[in-house]
Amino acid sequence: MIDNKQSNISIDVETNYVEDQSDPSNDRYIFSYTVTIQNTGKAPAKLLTRHWLITDANGKTQEVRGDGVVGEQPHLGPNEGFRYTSGTVLETPVGSMRGSYQMISDDGNRFDAPIPTFTLSVPRMLN
Repeated sequence: MIDNKQSNISIDVETNYVEDQSDPSNDRYIFSYTVTIQNTGKAPAKLLTRHWLITDANGKTQEVRGDGVVGEQPHLGPNEGFRYTSGTVLETPVGSMRGSYQMISDDGNRFDAPIPTFTLSVPRMLN
């Protein structure tokens, strides 16, 4: 059973344009993002899977699903956090990402932890 109620998982994302790996002349823009996941609740929970929607400025959307994050399925006790860095490639200098982590608490309750939309942008591209 999946419960979509407000989770006690806090998610913060920091983004970075990776200029030295990007090739704008060939519509290749590389971004890294660092995600901090924090269990703000009282029950331990494990991250099972991830679901991302990555959209570029042309409206092209990539959907990504998979087990865990960066090869791990972190188990977070109350007030524990997990931080990782990953990346994505866009065909435009601006885009966005959003998604969710599918979690399971130690008592067997499955729930989604939403990842709010965040912007990927080449520096000085947006005001």
